[in-house]
Amino acid sequence: MTIEQLNIDDADEQVLYADVALPVPVPMLYTYSIPAEYRGNIKERTRVIVQFGKKRIVTGIVEKVHGNRPEIYAAKPILEVLDTEPVITRMQMEVMKWMANYYMCTFGEVINAALPSGLKLSSESRIQLHPHNDWNDSEYPFDDRELLILKALENNDSLTYKEAAEAIDQKSALKFIKSLIQKDVIIIYEEVREKYKPKIVKKIRLAASYAADEKTLQSLFAELEKRPKQSDILLKYLQMVPVYQKPERNEAGIPKSTINETGLSVSSLNTLIKNKIFEEFEEIISRFEENTEVFEASPLSEIQEKAKQEILDIFEEKSTALLHGITGSGKTEIYISLIQEALDNGLQVLYLLPEIALTAQIVNRLKVVFGDRMGVYHSKFSDNERVEVWMGLLDGRFDFIVGVRSAIFLPFADLGLIIVDEEHENSYKQYDPAPRYHARDVALFLAHKHGGKTILGSATPSVESFYNAKIGKYGLVTINSRYGDAQLPQMVFADIRTEKKRKTATGNFSSVLIEALGGILEKKEQAIVFQNRRGYSNFITCDDCGYTPECPRCAVSLTYHQYKNQLNCHYCGHKEPVPVTCPACGSQRIRTVGFGTEKIEEDLKLIFPDAKIQRMDLETTRAKYAYQNIIKDFEDGKIDILVGTQMVSKGLDFDRVSLVSVFDIDRMIHFPDFRSMERTYQLTTQVSGRAGRKDIAGKVIIQTGDPEQPILKLISQQNYNTFFDLEMQEREKFNYPPFSRMIKILVRSKDKKLSKYAAEFLGNILKEDLGTYRVLGPHEPIVNKIRDKYLMEIYLKIERKYNINSVKEKIKVAYLEALRKKDLTQVEFITDVDPY
Repeated sequence: MTIEQLNIDDADEQVLYADVALPVPVPMLYTYSIPAEYRGNIKERTRVIVQFGKKRIVTGIVEKVHGNRPEIYAAKPILEVLDTEPVITRMQMEVMKWMANYYMCTFGEVINAALPSGLKLSSESRIQLHPHNDWNDSEYPFDDRELLILKALENNDSLTYKEAAEAIDQKSALKFIKSLIQKDVIIIYEEVREKYKPKIVKKIRLAASYAADEKTLQSLFAELEKRPKQSDILLKYLQMVPVYQKPERNEAGIPKSTINETGLSVSSLNTLIKNKIFEEFEEIISRFEENTEVFEASPLSEIQEKAKQEILDIFEEKSTALLHGITGSGKTEIYISLIQEALDNGLQVLYLLPEIALTAQIVNRLKVVFGDRMGVYHSKFSDNERVEVWMGLLDGRFDFIVGVRSAIFLPFADLGLIIVDEEHENSYKQYDPAPRYHARDVALFLAHKHGGKTILGSATPSVESFYNAKIGKYGLVTINSRYGDAQLPQMVFADIRTEKKRKTATGNFSSVLIEALGGILEKKEQAIVFQNRRGYSNFITCDDCGYTPECPRCAVSLTYHQYKNQLNCHYCGHKEPVPVTCPACGSQRIRTVGFGTEKIEEDLKLIFPDAKIQRMDLETTRAKYAYQNIIKDFEDGKIDILVGTQMVSKGLDFDRVSLVSVFDIDRMIHFPDFRSMERTYQLTTQVSGRAGRKDIAGKVIIQTGDPEQPILKLISQQNYNTFFDLEMQEREKFNYPPFSRMIKILVRSKDKKLSKYAAEFLGNILKEDLGTYRVLGPHEPIVNKIRDKYLMEIYLKIERKYNINSVKEKIKVAYLEALRKKDLTQVEFITDVDPY
């Protein structure tokens, strides 16, 4: 399909129009005319292809069909209709509009985030012969490769750039295509194509005439006596498919690849198909493994049954329950029981998890209970797999979804229960790009719209959620004991600063940690070492002149990754080789500073050369099944020590882990953020909870330069209530959430002075409208340059009683006032509501 507008008579009174939501950052819907051939066939909430701007082709969602011509612009025609039935539910549209309003972004940005890529069209440049200029009559000469392309086009309607390159046996055909365009014998056009393709398997079956009559089949064998290869294929098929005892098996056929994989002749099989002895056909199949065998869930313990009943009692009066169960208390079993009840009542269920790493392990536990009625949705799945889950939910194949934050966008029809596991996790927050939403908060609104219930579960609830439970907004259920009476791990604080002074430490490892790791290796148990920084070291530096390589696009030093021998920027992705000598002074005295997971892994391999040590961080888990493979190897005992970032802290359950180490807790405690104590408590408690399951007693070693810090005592006591009370005193004193609402405004420009001026201009408007005490800043963030753009930040701290919607309106007015100034038109203003 080309980008040719259809000729429609706008004066025709019968012309209808459609308001279309486009996945682009514009605040309004666009109105398009409906061509005659589509009138009466376009439904609301279906996908259409439209032209946006001069050349851009996008997939839009029809919101409304009407007869009102737009007054400001001429309506372009809809180019193509993709669906006969809606692919988005009415409820989804309402939730997406709420998100756009609440998170101060455009409806188009929400749609772009919501729709999986497989449901959005892509365009591809193709070449074809010029319809009016015959190249045989051209006055221009053609070289051999140009002639090959032209002849290939004579045999095909069109070619992609790649196909043109293949036609001339070159990596690229671009210069030849350009030459042919200049000679006016070919043209380029954009073909719009659907990204999603169902998975199709080629199958074969014995022709009905042979399958129905045994004598005919015997005659066939007699005919094939002189063609043994064909006879072997027929015999193999009959061994696999009992055509007379179970004729339905023959009707279903077998994958063609099954015969190919046996080593039998492929050409002989094709001959049998050509001679109509076998029939070849195609069948659309699921991309997910079928699992027809399901098992009963494990019975709940008395404590778990009591907690479940408390949740059900809360649901009689409230729509949200907070399940505060310590690590290892068996919250997942309670969830499974409640999911089963919801499904038995004909309701849909959404189970949200913060990380794909956690999804991998829990999915295996859920699959054996819920089988094929459960769909899994996360970013490691291919576009096609995510579309299959989307469509499977629409057509009723799935009624239970397990997924990460993006699963809140799925097309639920009757959502009765949402479970937000590890609800405190900041992985539920989308930071970039818009919408900058928090999946937990959207889940609460989603459940409200469906009239469903929500369970927020955590061993270390967020301060906001626990506060809401304390004031009675949520119901609260508490479990203070581990499942099966397993004991909480013993906590030990290793004073790394003192050990380094006494020279009893081995590098960055305390003698306490080295001794404990040696002990677990002797006992054939397992350990987890947690360090919330990936890479080999923080940075490299020259000992002579102090030079430190920095990112040319961001205001950060480059992180050293030894296994790649690279310096990487974790903000923009910039990479460069490690210098052999200092670029500033030529010295060879270059050393690493700090330590990440890669450095810890290397040091442990030197200290324990016989141990099996594996790292789990962003670098080692990029492949689709990398999480699952590492976790499975750890479960199977193929790994002795697992070194990881916060991925290892999130609810994973390993039977043989008896030791957990938090390698550098001080970095978390002293991070400049009002939530640093909360996140330190949560991360440390969560990762500590991996130690000591079932009959293995656990130990947690926390390395610190100051064992007397008050937060460490609260962590060692596992005393969340006291921690919460102390944290609330601090929050109330300085008016931080939950006593206030926060909105962050990021001002971004390629010109540092302009960014500062724009921020000050905007800040002054907001201070005048909202009061100076509600506006913090503007100020430069710690990292004040990312991807060649200079940053300034403004924080708004709004009391709970103040109308937040009026604040948002004032922000919008301030943006418009700033953008009216000529010199600020190129400045970006980015709003982040609830920047957790």
